[in-house]
Amino acid sequence: MDQAPHSRLYGTSLGFLAGYVDTLGFIALFGLFTAHVTGNFVLIGAALAEPTRIPILLKILAFPAFIAGIVVTRLMVLAIERRGGPALTLAFLLQWILLAGFMVFGVLAEPLGKEVSTLAMLAGLLGTAAMGVHSATSRLLLAHLAPTSMMTGNVTQIVLDTVDVLRGAADGGTRARCGKFFWPLLAFALGAIAAGFGYLVFGFAALAVPLVLLGGLIVVEQRSGRTAVPVS
Repeated sequence: MDQAPHSRLYGTSLGFLAGYVDTLGFIALFGLFTAHVTGNFVLIGAALAEPTRIPILLKILAFPAFIAGIVVTRLMVLAIERRGGPALTLAFLLQWILLAGFMVFGVLAEPLGKEVSTLAMLAGLLGTAAMGVHSATSRLLLAHLAPTSMMTGNVTQIVLDTVDVLRGAADGGTRARCGKFFWPLLAFALGAIAAGFGYLVFGFAALAVPLVLLGGLIVVEQRSGRTAVPVS
């Protein structure tokens, strides 16, 4: 598996990206969570209870779209690793392509009405698939980093470690772990705030921000020249 040397860069960048994309999708697409499957389950329950208030089809289709992103990433990484190729670079590239589709179809769907149009539906499913790729990449190729799209565990770990620091039971590992989990959490929050203002001003075109960010990570990873160890 790829082991990125730029741990803080990758952790904060991907945390910002996840917070940004998830928030923009939520604001633009009737409360769709692109990176937070649990949230969509909650919204499905709410939509079933009050179907006239919350569009449900997009929420239902988002789950298989997310799974599809995970499955494609898993199979792609396995194939690349057998050949000793740049697995992380190509995983980032796949996510970039899906996010670009999210932005393009979203722009074409504007202005959005009260119903989910076909173009808006395609935008949401591509965004959800992109975040499925994001989650799978984190687990498969960046497992040494803190989670960058699900912050509940990060908050829990930071609070636990902070309690140990305050009671004088922390060691060097505790403080290092605090930093590991804190920066993606902060970046996620900043990404969420930036997306809120970005969408209000630019609409779906505001997705250019995570595209540029992810493009930068692709360049960094490509220049590192690292490839996966071939699997016999």
